[in-house]
Amino acid sequence: MVMVLSVSGCRDVLDLRPLDKLDGETLFATPEGVRVYLANLYGQLPIEDFSFGRLGFNTANINTAGIAPATQTDDAANSEFSHLLDGGGNFQWWDPGYKLIRDINLLLETIPTVSSLNDADKATLLSEGHFLRAFTYFALVKRYGGVPLITSVQQYTPDVESLKVPRSTEQETWDFVLGECDAAIENLPTSRTEDNRRATKWVAYALKSRVALHAASLAKYWSKAPLSGPAVSQGLVGLESSLANHYYEQCIEASRKIMDEGGFSLHKPTPASPEEATANYMELFQNPNGAANEVIFTKGYTNPGSSGHSYDFWFNPNQTSDGAPHPGRMNPTLDFVDLYESYSNPGQRAPIVTTTDGNVNDYNGFNPSKTYLRFDTPYDIFKDKDARLWATVVLPGTEWKGKTIIIQGGYIQPDGTPKIETKDEIAVNGVTYYTYGAANWANYSGFEVYLGNMTRTGFSFKKFLSPNPVPPNLTYSTTDWIEFRYAEILLNYAEAVVESNYTANNAQATAKDAINAIRSRAGHTVDIELSLENVLRERRVELAFENKRYWDLVRRRDYHEVFNNTIRKALVPILDLRVSPAKYIFVRKNLSRENPLTFPTNFYYAHIPGVGANGLVQNPQY
Repeated sequence: MVMVLSVSGCRDVLDLRPLDKLDGETLFATPEGVRVYLANLYGQLPIEDFSFGRLGFNTANINTAGIAPATQTDDAANSEFSHLLDGGGNFQWWDPGYKLIRDINLLLETIPTVSSLNDADKATLLSEGHFLRAFTYFALVKRYGGVPLITSVQQYTPDVESLKVPRSTEQETWDFVLGECDAAIENLPTSRTEDNRRATKWVAYALKSRVALHAASLAKYWSKAPLSGPAVSQGLVGLESSLANHYYEQCIEASRKIMDEGGFSLHKPTPASPEEATANYMELFQNPNGAANEVIFTKGYTNPGSSGHSYDFWFNPNQTSDGAPHPGRMNPTLDFVDLYESYSNPGQRAPIVTTTDGNVNDYNGFNPSKTYLRFDTPYDIFKDKDARLWATVVLPGTEWKGKTIIIQGGYIQPDGTPKIETKDEIAVNGVTYYTYGAANWANYSGFEVYLGNMTRTGFSFKKFLSPNPVPPNLTYSTTDWIEFRYAEILLNYAEAVVESNYTANNAQATAKDAINAIRSRAGHTVDIELSLENVLRERRVELAFENKRYWDLVRRRDYHEVFNNTIRKALVPILDLRVSPAKYIFVRKNLSRENPLTFPTNFYYAHIPGVGANGLVQNPQY
C-alpha cells in the first residue's frame, strides 16, 4: 500500500519544543499536528532498508564503504573488505530504540486525552501506536533477546534507581511484541485513501507473520547453538523448544489472514517466458508503486540529495558508476548463484558446472590437467538459469545501462600459460588481448584490485538499481523500499506449515501452491513438492538482498555452521586463447583477498551497552 510522511520537512516543527513539553491539545489539535508527530515516529522506525548497514539506520549520507547486511552473509561479499560484523558493536540499536519507545509511549498516553479527536480516530491512532511499538521492540528482541519492557513515559526523578527497569525474559518479550501486533490489528484500517505509507491492518498482520516465524525458529533451533551464563539461567535469552509450534501457528494464522482476506496477489504472476519473468521481477523493485497488488508496506525515498538513499552510488558495476568514485561494492557470491534452479532440471539447485568431470567442489583454481567446458560468450553458461538470477545479478558479458559489462579474470595463452587475476596483455595473430577484458580500468568491472571498485566474485549487483543515470553522490537514489510484500507472506506461511507439520485448513496443499505460485511468476512450469529444503531455497532466491538472509541465519541458528572457518567462492571467466576462435572457460575458486570467516555463537545476541549504569544482566560471553 503505497500520507507521504515528509519526515525531513517536519523536523523544524518538532525541534521547536521537546515533544513531551507540548500538551496533547496543542500537539494533536489539527490533523497536521498528528501528521507531524507521526512523521517523526515513522522516520525513526527501524526499517532495515537501503540506508541500513553496519553503522545503523538512516546512514545513506555516511561513508559505509558499501558494507551492507548481505555482505555479512553467504549471499555476497564486499569488493574491498572481508570480515563479519561482531555482536559487540555493529548492527547495534539500543539507545535510539528506547528514545523511539519513549516517543511512541507519549503518543499512546496523549491520544486518549485529546478532546478534538473523536473516539474512532483515537482508536485508530492508538492501534497505529501499538504497531510502531511492536516494530520497535521487534528490532530490539531479535538483537538482544529479552529487554526492558517500558510501556509508559518515564519522568525524570533524582531517584535514578526507580527508573531502572530490569530485562524481561526472551519469551515475555516475544509475547509482548505479538500482543502489540494484535492491538495494532484491532483498529487499524484495511486501507488508506491518503497517507498510504502508514500502517494498515494488513501491515500489522505482515509484521505479526514475520515476528512469529522468527520466534518459532528460535524456539525450535536455539539448542543448535546453546549458550550459558546468568542471562541464560534467568531466561533473558533462549526459548523452550515446546513453544515452537505455538509461534508457528501464530505465523500461519496471520499469514492466512492476508492470503484469504487482504486482496493481495503476486505482481504479474503468469509471464509468457523467462525473459518476461526477468523484466517483471526487475520492475517490481525498480517501481514498487506500480505493483500495489503485491506491495503491502513501503518506505518512500523522494528527495534526491537530501532524503534519498545511496544504493546506486555504491553498488553499480564499475563501468556504469555514472562517475561515482566507489562503485562495485556488492558482489554476489558463487554460493548464491549456484542456488538458483535451472528450467531443464527444476526442483533443485543447479551449480555452475565448469569441467567435463562435473566436479563442482574443487575450488583450488585453474588446473591445466582438467578439461574445461568452453563457451562462446561469458554468459552462455547461465542461459538455463532462473529468471530471477538475471534480474538480481549482473552476469559477465550481459548488458546493463547500455553497456556490456566486462567481467573477466584472465586468459590462457596459446602455449597454455595461465595469466589469472594479474594485469597483463598479449598479442595473438595481430589482436591484443587483456587479462581483465579491456585495456583501461574504466572499461571493465572485474577482479583488478583498483580502489576496490571491481567485483572479486565474478558477479555484480543489479536488483533495486535504477536503469537510468543517477548523480554520482550519496543520497541521490529515489527507489522506494518494499518492507513487506505478498511473496514474503507466502514464504512465511509455507515455512511455518512445513516446520510445524500443520495440517488444518488444507494447509499442506495451500503451502505447496504458495511456493509454486512464486516459482510460476519466475517462469517455471513444473511444480515442486512441499519440503523444507525447497521452501528455504525459494525464500533465499525470491527475497535475495531484501535484508532477510542475515536474520534467517540468526533465527534458524545456521550462521555458525555456514561460517566456520569459511572462505566464500568466486567464478572466474577466463578467455582461452589455446583455441581459435577464442572461447571462455570458467574456474570455480576460493575468493581472493578473503580470510577464513567464523561466526562465534555468542554473536547470536548483541552486546548490551551501558550495563554498569543501567544494572542489566549482560548477554552471554561479553
